[in-house]
Amino acid sequence: MFDRILGWVVEVKPGERRALFWSFAYFFLILTTYYVLRPLRDNAGITGGTRALPWLVTATFGVMLIAAPIYGWLVARLPRRRLIPLVYHFFAANILGFWLLLTLGIGGTIVPQVFFVWLTVFSIFAVPVFWSYLADLYHSDQGKRLYGFIAAGGSLGALAGPTITRLLVEPLGPVNLLLLPVLLIELTVICALRLGPAASGFNKTSQSPPAIGGSAFEGFSAILKSRYLGGIAMWVVLLSLGNSMLYMSQAEIVSAATQDAVERTRIFATIEQWTGLLQILLQLALTGRLIKHFGTGIAAAFLPVVFAMGYGAMFFAPVLAVVMPFQVAQRTANFAISNPAREILFTVADREDKYKAKNVVDGVMFRGADVLWAWVFNLLSKTLMMTLPAIAAVTLPAMLGWAGLSLLLGRMQEKRARLQSKS
Repeated sequence: MFDRILGWVVEVKPGERRALFWSFAYFFLILTTYYVLRPLRDNAGITGGTRALPWLVTATFGVMLIAAPIYGWLVARLPRRRLIPLVYHFFAANILGFWLLLTLGIGGTIVPQVFFVWLTVFSIFAVPVFWSYLADLYHSDQGKRLYGFIAAGGSLGALAGPTITRLLVEPLGPVNLLLLPVLLIELTVICALRLGPAASGFNKTSQSPPAIGGSAFEGFSAILKSRYLGGIAMWVVLLSLGNSMLYMSQAEIVSAATQDAVERTRIFATIEQWTGLLQILLQLALTGRLIKHFGTGIAAAFLPVVFAMGYGAMFFAPVLAVVMPFQVAQRTANFAISNPAREILFTVADREDKYKAKNVVDGVMFRGADVLWAWVFNLLSKTLMMTLPAIAAVTLPAMLGWAGLSLLLGRMQEKRARLQSKS
């Protein structure tokens, strides 16, 4: 009966169920950890005043420029069974360090601001390491069928995390609440270690693949040398463009709509609630079937099409009644459909690129693009005095180009998958 119910949700084949559930639990715990900590980060970000926020974002990008080669060096020298636990144990030790400093009152406002940067870096590493691991275990067809269900684990974690924070922040206090994510990360390591053996039924090298080798900087050079990886990097840069322009526009529209802090919080909470509900429903019921039926390229193109339609609506009516549904639609499309499709693109990459190049794309490229587009929006709106409809009009053609890039990457992915299946 359980298998029959599961079959309604996801198309799982014999030998895949154990790996599927360990993957689901792994992603659930990682996102729960992040969303338990995110409210603490948001509070830390305004400690000492909001003027520091742009510098904190820039500092995050600077840290990524340093951390990416270090991670590449570790990937080259450590086998996967040692690399992944090491990454998560390192972050758990960091949290204990923050807890100790904050408990003893050491560092003043500096420690909360460092924590703000640290948590962003944590999210940049913890989630891509998870998807790199999955791309190393699952092949293209499995990704199309299973990634939507696995992504739902992360969506449930994104709902569980804030709920846990709201329930425990008062009895434990914000500082002592830091101890819970340490436990969650250690449970994550257990899931990661169990996932490899669970995947042995369909991946014979899942338990003990050798260290990848190579240079610490090969993730950067691989993106420059490969049209496929370069296309994925450009996809992420355009994702950052769409997100950044919408986020900045949303801030302007919400600020103009109300000055009441409670009402603003209610607006943002409404967006979060609808996004969480819709993306879980899609991930559990439709994502795998949509990607398998229409293909990776169309699934990846779904998000830029939503962005294009949303910016078109904002061109005519830059108001709250438009920007709220736009934000819900693009975030749902991203996490429920297009992000799983983007992760499928890496299932046909070389094993080295699944770890090194992916980390550069998701970390350095994405965060660098965030910094770039934030300054571009500032230039357009403050220096050139462009209105929000004008900014929407400028952004819309890039979204259409992004959709075309998605279709091209989909064709390249299908070709690589066919070649891999023959070999």
